[in-house]
Amino acid sequence: MVVMQSKRRLLVLGGALAAVAAPALITLPALAERKGGGGKRKGAEKKDEDVSPPEDLMREHGVLDRVLLLYEAGIRKFASNDDFDPEMITQSAGIIRDFINNYHEKSEEEHVFPRFRKAGRMTDLVDVLLRQHEAGRKVTDNILRLAPTGRGNTDDRKQLVGAMQSFITMYRPHAAREDTDLFPKLKDVVSSNEYDAMAEDFEKKEHQLFGEDGFEKMAARVAQLEQQMGIHDLNQFTPR
Repeated sequence: MVVMQSKRRLLVLGGALAAVAAPALITLPALAERKGGGGKRKGAEKKDEDVSPPEDLMREHGVLDRVLLLYEAGIRKFASNDDFDPEMITQSAGIIRDFINNYHEKSEEEHVFPRFRKAGRMTDLVDVLLRQHEAGRKVTDNILRLAPTGRGNTDDRKQLVGAMQSFITMYRPHAAREDTDLFPKLKDVVSSNEYDAMAEDFEKKEHQLFGEDGFEKMAARVAQLEQQMGIHDLNQFTPR
């Protein structure tokens, strides 16, 4: 009887240990799977943090628009005969030339426009945008040429103001049309591999031309000019 009770206790104890061990055996692979899944989620989050081609182009339009605000401030200063350094106009136009004309627009011309043409999509719009790129470069050259003498020479000042105004008038609708009509359709005319490769090409070119954090550096240059031009405080644009 004692032997049978001992065996019974051993069986009960064994069952209890098995019951405890079973969840542990299940839990360990589950933890490992969750850990592996966590790694994948981390990678996915990192990929989500990467800037997509349309987002990259749109935020560069933000730099463009802020320079247009600098141009408008310069036009107001010329109109009121304010004493300000014309070098601010030269530097603003230099950002347009280097970052917009020679980098941003080249990215569109080499990677974006050809894809739409190949797909036979929005080709009329692409043709107009390309012509405006060419016109914009000429206007930028004129601004750079006229800015140093714009304050002292009446005729040069008149031409300079006209060039800045024509640039603003063209690029506001130009950028808006790209942001709302063209860029959102980019994913429809390229494969997923092309889409990812395009993002890498944009980043690689940006680093080649402007170094690491090229966009951030360019935005900082614009912010410095805004400070000098007196338009950095965003609240001044709020209606009273």
